[in-house]
This record gives sequence, C-alpha cells and structure tokens, in this order.
Amino acid sequence: MSDSATLSVTMLGAGQEVGRSCCVLQYRGKTVVCDAGVHPAYSGMASLPFIDDLDWSTVDCILITHFHLDHAAALTYITEKTNFKEGKGKVYMTHPTKAVHKFMMQDFARMSSSTSDALFSPLDMEMSIVSIIPVSVHQLINVCPGISFTPYHAGHVLGACMYLIDIAGLKILYTGDYSREEDRHLVKAELPPIRPDVLIVESTYGVHSLEARDEKEGRFTNLVHSIIRRGGHVLLPAFALGRAQELLLILDEYWKKHPELHNVPIYYASNLAKKCMAVYQTYIHTMNSNIRTRFAKRDNPFVFKHISNVPQTRGWEKKIAEGPPCVVLASPGFMQVGPSRELFELWAPDARNGLIITGYSIEGTLARDIMTEPEEFTGLKGNTIPRKISVDTISFSAHVDYAQNSDFIQSVKAQHVVLVHGEQTNMGRLRAAMTSKYKERDEDVKIHTPRNLETLKLSFRGERVAKAIGTLAEKPPQPNDVLSGLLVAKDYSYTLLDPRDLRDFTGLSTCIVTQRQRIVIGVGWELVRWHLEGMYGKVEEGLDKDGVLTMRVMGVLDVKQTQEHELNLEWESSASNDMIADSTLALITGIDKSPASVKLTSSPHRHSHSESHHVHPHADPVGDASSVTRIQRLAMFLEAHFGEVQFHMPDEDEAEQDEEDEEEGPGGGRAEKEESLLVELDEAVATINLRSLTVTSTHESLRKRVEAVLDMALTTVSSLSESFTSGIPVAPAEVESGGDTGSKEKFSSTDADAPPDSNDDNNGNTSSRIEEVGPVGNEEGEKKEDGGVGGSDAAVVAMDTTEEPPKEGVSELAAASAPAPASSTKDDQAGETASEGAPDATMSDAAEGETQLPQQQKRRSSDSDGGTDSDEGAELEVHD
Repeated sequence: MSDSATLSVTMLGAGQEVGRSCCVLQYRGKTVVCDAGVHPAYSGMASLPFIDDLDWSTVDCILITHFHLDHAAALTYITEKTNFKEGKGKVYMTHPTKAVHKFMMQDFARMSSSTSDALFSPLDMEMSIVSIIPVSVHQLINVCPGISFTPYHAGHVLGACMYLIDIAGLKILYTGDYSREEDRHLVKAELPPIRPDVLIVESTYGVHSLEARDEKEGRFTNLVHSIIRRGGHVLLPAFALGRAQELLLILDEYWKKHPELHNVPIYYASNLAKKCMAVYQTYIHTMNSNIRTRFAKRDNPFVFKHISNVPQTRGWEKKIAEGPPCVVLASPGFMQVGPSRELFELWAPDARNGLIITGYSIEGTLARDIMTEPEEFTGLKGNTIPRKISVDTISFSAHVDYAQNSDFIQSVKAQHVVLVHGEQTNMGRLRAAMTSKYKERDEDVKIHTPRNLETLKLSFRGERVAKAIGTLAEKPPQPNDVLSGLLVAKDYSYTLLDPRDLRDFTGLSTCIVTQRQRIVIGVGWELVRWHLEGMYGKVEEGLDKDGVLTMRVMGVLDVKQTQEHELNLEWESSASNDMIADSTLALITGIDKSPASVKLTSSPHRHSHSESHHVHPHADPVGDASSVTRIQRLAMFLEAHFGEVQFHMPDEDEAEQDEEDEEEGPGGGRAEKEESLLVELDEAVATINLRSLTVTSTHESLRKRVEAVLDMALTTVSSLSESFTSGIPVAPAEVESGGDTGSKEKFSSTDADAPPDSNDDNNGNTSSRIEEVGPVGNEEGEKKEDGGVGGSDAAVVAMDTTEEPPKEGVSELAAASAPAPASSTKDDQAGETASEGAPDATMSDAAEGETQLPQQQKRRSSDSDGGTDSDEGAELEVHD
C-alpha cells in the first residue's frame, strides 16, 4: 500500500455479520490484522474469512483479542497455509489467551479431523502456537518502526483484551468482544486513557437492553429448580470456557444454599473441562477482587463442591438421559456438534426436560433455530426428531447491550466509529440511534457499518506534533514564541531539541564536513576582491592561521591565495554555505571573461593598494558615506511610491533635550526628535525613525502601507552580506546582526605573538582566526621583491582599534586593505615586466611602505592608550 494519510479498514469477516472476525487496517504502508476466526455456522473452507483478498506476506502483525473460535480459530490456517511466513509478520495475544487457545485448537482440530472438511492438521496447529508472542495487559509493545499497541482489559472471557493500536501516529481502538459489567469472576472492560482517532467496536446486541445481573441470576436459578421439580433434565449448552465458569459459580452457590438439591448432580460435559479449569486457577490474578480475595483465603472458587465431570465411558449420554433429574453444562454453545447436540437429540422428545440458551446464538446455528420453538428438527443422522423439550433464553453473554455500548462509544470520543460483529439489522439500528444522539449534542462523529470486503477509507489531516525536550524545554514558551532546533523523527514520532543535546537524547553524533576547491586563475587578487565586493557588498580580508592571504565571503567562505595564480575555496558544508560557494566559484571563474574586468584594467592608474583601490559601484559604502547612502536609497524608494519625502534632522537643542529625556527615563515624543523621514499623503503623515526603522502615524492605513513599502525598500537596498545570516559560527569575534538596519561588528585586539590556532568561545564552539594585514588609513602594505605577498617577509600592521564605533543602524566595513599580487591590474603586468629589467614604481612603493611602517607603529602605540605594542598584529574575530 502506498504511503498515504488514508486509513483503509477492510472486513474479511464480521462485516454486518457475527462470526469469523477479521479486520484489516492499512495506513502509511503498514498492515495490522485484528482477529482471525471462523464462522460457527459453516464448516471447512466456507467457515474461514475471505483470506484470498489479502497478501498475507505484507502483514506486520496479527492481534488476537480472545480465544473464542469465531475470533481465533482461523489463525493456524493463516500462518501455516498462506504466505504469511514469507513476510515479517508476528502474532500477539495475552498470556491467558495463548494458554487456553492451545486447548481450544486441539479440540477443534480433533473434531475437524473426523470430517472431510479439516482445515489443518494437528502438526500445523502445534507449529502455529509456537510462533505466538504472549503479552501482558497494559504492556506497550513496539512491533516495528511505526507500529505499537497496548492491550487493555475487555471483560468478556478470561484473557480477553482490546487493543489501542498506534500506526504512524494514528491511534485506533479495536475492542473485539467486550463487557462493561463486572460479573462473578471477571473485571469489566477498561476505558483507555488515550483518546483514539478511530474506534472499531462490536455491535452484537444493537439497540437491545439486557436485564440486570441479579434479576437474571434469580430467574435462571428458579427456572432450573422448577425443571428439576417436574422430574426433568436441564441442558445448558455453553462453551467450555467463558460463560460456563460463570454459570458453574452461580449453580454451585445456589446448591450450597438449598440442601434439598444436594442429591441432584450437576455435570460439566466438556472434553476440555479439566485442562481449562487448570488454566483458570493459574490466572487468578487477572480476575476481579472477589475471586482474588477468596483465593487469598485459601478458598479456591473453581474447586466446586456440587459439580462433577461426566464419566468418560461410552454411551454416558444415554445413561444420564435414562437416569434421575440432573443439570448438564455441555459444549459447544451453538449445539452444532458435540455433547450438547447429542444430549439435545436424546432429551428433545420428553416434555419434562428443559433447554436454557444462556449465550448469544449466531444465525444459522441450531441454538438460534431452536429459539423459534419448532415442532421438530433434523438430527445429525438426517432423521426427524420431535421437539417437546421446553426452550427458554436467559442471556449470560458477556457482550455489551445498547446502554453500555452507547455510553462507552461516547466516552471514547473518537472522530470515527466503525461498527463490526453485528447482524445487519442490529447494526443499522445502533447506527441510527448513535447518529441521532450525536446530532442532538451537535457533535460531528461519523458512524460506519462496512460490509465484508468493502474497504472503508478514512482520511486524516497530516498534522505532526513535535515534543520539545532538553534545553529547549527548560523555559516554557510564551504565546507567539518561535522555537528553533533540530527535528528528530523516529518511528513516526517527532522530537525538537537543541543541537547540543543531540548526543544525550538520541545517541546520534554530529560532524562538520569542510569542503575545499582549488582554482587556477589568470587575474590578480585585487580584481578578484573587486568582483566579490560587487556581488556580496563587502568581504573581510586578512591572513589565516597559516599566514595565507584570505578573503572571507559572507562570513562562511574563505578564498585563499595559496600561489600567485591559484586560489583555494574553503567552507563548512551546509545547504546555504554550498549555495554561496557555488555562486562564488562561478563568479571567480568568469572574471577573466567579464567585460567589467576589461574595462577596469584598460585604464592606467597609479599602483597603490590604498589610494588607488577601485571601489565597486555595488560595494557597501564605508564610513559616514554608508549611512548617508543608505538613507538616500531608502528615500528614493519611498519617493517612487509616495512622492516627495522629507528628511528631518533634530538640531543641537533637541538632541540635548533628547539626552536629558533618556537619562530621566523613557518618554513620549522621542521618535520626532531623532533622524527620521516624513511621508505625507493627502493630509496624513507617517514618520519613519531612521534608528529603529519603526513607522508611526495617526492614520492606520497609511502606517501599514508605509511599513510594507519600507520592508521592500530594506530588502532592495541591502547587499547580500547585510541581509544574509549564516547558521555556522565563523570566528571568535562577535557579530551582532542589526536586522534590516545593518550590522554591528566588534573586534578584539590580541597579541600577534599568540598562537593563531582555533579558539573556544563561551559555548564551547571552536572558531578560526583571521589575522588582519595591510595598510591602515593611507599606509601601504609590504610587497615581496618577486611580486609575491605574505610569508615571513610580509609586513603585519596592527589595525587601529581606537576608531569610533560604527553608528547604530549602519553597517561598517572593518576589514583593512591587503597587499595585492603582481597580476592584479594592468599596472601590475607592467610591474612584472619591469621586474625583469629596470626597477618600477611598484618597488618604490614597497620601499616607501617599509620606511613608513615605524610611523604607523608609533601612531598605533600612542593612540591605543596602552594597548598593543607596535609590532603586534590585530586579529579580526567574526561571529555569525
């Protein structure tokens, strides 16, 4: 089955009928089968569910609710005669059910072997039982990834349970046969604590109501007593296990209270009597408090004083029929074959005898037919037998009636209710009654009554709930909070956690993949930087820990000049970082073919790395020009939408008053005293604070419109480096993102002699360092005589950290210029030619740089107020 969000429910049996229960659940590629019984009214292959409509090798598990033949007898045929074992399916039932199921199937195989309709051999039965996995009530069982279930008490018979099944997050409660009334030895069915999405429930009695237990027991014992008084025999057809034990407890107690009945024997005619009673005594702890209390007092309730087994001699049925009055519990309950059928045929012609039907009778069985009290019936040998025996019905069937079933269905509160295990008429009446109830309560609950082989498809919204654990769960989230973390999926359950908690909570480990790409280029370093600035707005330039000239793009990608005409691209792999690396690689490999490169290098210029550094028209402006340019671009964008936009700059008096207000405390009106843009439309005015980029206006519609246009403007005028946020820490310095207004970068001066290795930040993350090199201000970097840059001979100049901090809302470039390789411009090419012959201006510039270096160091030492020494380099530390 395809992996869809639709649950398919297919009844291979018990769809608008009672018998051969078999329900197939399919969801998201998983298949679960609930129950596998036979139909008591049929024999041979006709009694089986419609098993040919399912590929049994695809079944993940079979869940058996209880040991009755109409729920479990087809299990052996399915496991041994189909392709079930070709798959990975498992079979589950409770411990008491498995113990009794073995005896029930032995008896079923023995009776079937006497006919030509045998479905399997005793060896098949033994092989099937070995593969059954017993489980305990309330035990959570994980079948396979995506399927789990929990059994709950169902009443009905010893070991019966209902299953709360979880398939890929969809919860289904399958009840099987259940009883909500506690009797003399069984607990009543439980209400699971978890609300399921789908309830699959029996509808055996439809809208019929059963009489109270006390009244029912009183009527039963009086009827038995009256039949004995008239000298007759009492026949109680019942299954070997289940209701038989309940009836035995009632009769034993009644005989104890009536000494006049002590000479009237009670026989338990079942081939499984002794074996099954041993099972009951073994599983006392699964029964109700009444039985457990008696057993604790060494009063075993299943050691009956007035009940005995029938003599195992040939012709015992005739001996009992010809003897004095007695009571006989004989199996099976439907009287198709076995002791109950033989005794009925013997006793039917005598009007003194009495038949009491004590359980639910399936349509098509003799027990159901005889309830109409026909004058005669056909015996097993085909002969016609007159019926004069009295027939009465007192239901001790442990099924829910309408009152109990409707109350349970409403208490479960499932979105969909699927009715099974009921005759068409009873099921239809129950559906109508429940639909009417839900309509009165204005509840939208769907009631379904599928027929056999009719696939019911129920669609569910694909909602997935993730549970936050670990660090994310330490602080309860507030409304509208956004939680960010790793989403871990396991067996269709989802967990959200902090990346640092991954190993502790999941046992998973993380790794960082560093990618490197080597490129051979025919252009210079300066030209590469010019193109990168044009694409990304700005780049950070310096030396890495090995002293290799490096440019950092978008805070995640390092472009390193390993040789004169060779670049290495290095980055930590991620979806976003790989995208940046691809774009950078495409840009660099196309530099030599770019018309802009030809135009830039075709005009002569003085070869200087500071004064003559070409600024790309798309590069981020620096210094005061940055804020001015940004304001101009915003104003132009707003004017295109609203017409004329006014710039408001507070005078000195307003600024001083502003500072006083700030010292006294926050007050109103500050937005008007700060730099702002005024947008006027008709008579409405909107003010844009250029520091906080907030919009204020008394006209709500204008305010919302200006905010929308301002968002578009910020996206348009911001460069990639300003708008991009990386999720990977880059360097130990701190970068505080300023949102759409730009960013603030903090740099820390460190000792140049300190080891340039990786540095651990406060979070334990390892960060790399980039040493800043090149001129500061108008100073020029040192160039090697052969045109190369860097190495031990390169001049390392400390960056002046006494500069004023960048203004709020303005992104400033802090990376200093770096010396360029000899092939950067056309002048560089001339320099290379000159180096082969006469000295050129490049060599002079280098010498000049060497003579100016001490002056730069002296100024750095005097301005730093005791900061780093003149021969100490500053390191650029960047955090993303």
